[in-house]
Amino acid sequence: MSRPLWALTAHELADALRQGQVRPREAVEAVLERWQSTNTLLHAYLGVNAEAVRARAERLASQAPQGKLFGVPVAIKDNICVRAEETTCASRILRGFRPPYHATVVERLEAEGAIILGRLNMDEFAFGSSTESSAHGVTRNPWDATRIPGGSSGGSAAAVAADSAFAALGSDTGGSIRQPAAMCGVVGLKPTYGRVSRYGLIAFASSLDQIGPLAKDVTDAALLLEVIAGYDPRDSTSAEVPVPPYRERLTQGLQGLRIGIPRECFVDGLDPEVRRAVEEAIKVLRQLGAACEPTSLPHAEYAVATYYILATAEASSNLARFDGVQYGWRNAAPRGSLLEMYQRTRAEGFGAEAKRRIMLGTYVLSHGYYDAYYARALKVRTLIKQDFDRAFERFDCLVTPTAPTPAFRFGEKLEDPLSMYLSDIYTISVNLAGIPGISVPCGFSKTGLPIGLQVLAAPFQEERLLRAAYAYEQATAWHTRQPEVAETTPSR
Repeated sequence: MSRPLWALTAHELADALRQGQVRPREAVEAVLERWQSTNTLLHAYLGVNAEAVRARAERLASQAPQGKLFGVPVAIKDNICVRAEETTCASRILRGFRPPYHATVVERLEAEGAIILGRLNMDEFAFGSSTESSAHGVTRNPWDATRIPGGSSGGSAAAVAADSAFAALGSDTGGSIRQPAAMCGVVGLKPTYGRVSRYGLIAFASSLDQIGPLAKDVTDAALLLEVIAGYDPRDSTSAEVPVPPYRERLTQGLQGLRIGIPRECFVDGLDPEVRRAVEEAIKVLRQLGAACEPTSLPHAEYAVATYYILATAEASSNLARFDGVQYGWRNAAPRGSLLEMYQRTRAEGFGAEAKRRIMLGTYVLSHGYYDAYYARALKVRTLIKQDFDRAFERFDCLVTPTAPTPAFRFGEKLEDPLSMYLSDIYTISVNLAGIPGISVPCGFSKTGLPIGLQVLAAPFQEERLLRAAYAYEQATAWHTRQPEVAETTPSR
């Protein structure tokens, strides 16, 4: 094998393991060594239980290869429950919390033979677009360690880009899979709301959250989605819709596919280099046989305001359960009343961005403001969804930039929350409408930073957007470029 094991895609490794060319323990040792040599710089991982990982590999080695991900190590964002492993949502307030159960997606990975590798860093409770709000420190972009990896699934994207994970799971509430995928030069897929079970995902905004894969290429994203998708009676929002064999249907090509280009996504504020890369990508799609025409999403301009009313309201409600009594950390000072303990615990346990969103959400839900803000935002959300419904009556897919700029420098937007929130301007409306979206690499800035192309489809049409993304990927070489990550010597 000409490449090191850790450089393989998940599907290449799975094929090699099934054919007996590689043993599970070899795959595990390769990725553990890569993790040790890159994590000091990148800080993509919060924890790896190497002993448990090796034990799982040994158990698999004694079995006949079975499952779509037999022996493949997969890393997990720190808001997805893994039984008995500390799961903190990158927050101090959940320090020491060890779930007594697996999330459904973790169960499904293990049922297909995957090895759960470790927990990945993120913005605290998924509140952010840069992984700077983590209570455990920032994650760095493998392409430029002075820049953010995106967020909130920044650890997932950085680990995949740096080859310290063969694939990873993240969560996407307003772009938290697709935006870091774009900024780290990997593939990130946000499925339709209800396609993947949220059981075991620690909630941010329950009507928006969705788990999805971050991967080295579109084939890996299709493979991971096949494994984790499907109905789950433990999740009341799970949809009872058949899961197609996504990987088998990637090669259908783009001939006759109708692709819409929303005018609202190419306005002032879009970085010229991003615009140029996306416009070049659209030319490639045309050359591949797709009919690309302009369209409109007239209510798109209201998406950010609508999202930050609804998402913060749901966050305020969901995070009320973290009070130092049932979960995680509490302030143990032996004085004062129960209410004072709540106040001390939440004041010290939550970071600045979490507090900001809790207060915003509490405000818009409060008496006298509910109708003016929250109820009105629900109506605008319906209008945004209707825009997409009309667009998909005419088009099979829509194409937009994933993020308005390449990765920015640390600290650049911390003092300007609105500027940070606008980092998700092209991804937020997708969550409001509940539709699927994927980000694939489509170019690089002059300074060598990745740029992402976002492809969208109607609800439960992941097969269609994967087909478009795969055709584009195979016609270009952007996904083959790798960052030169400065390594440290692994400790033994």
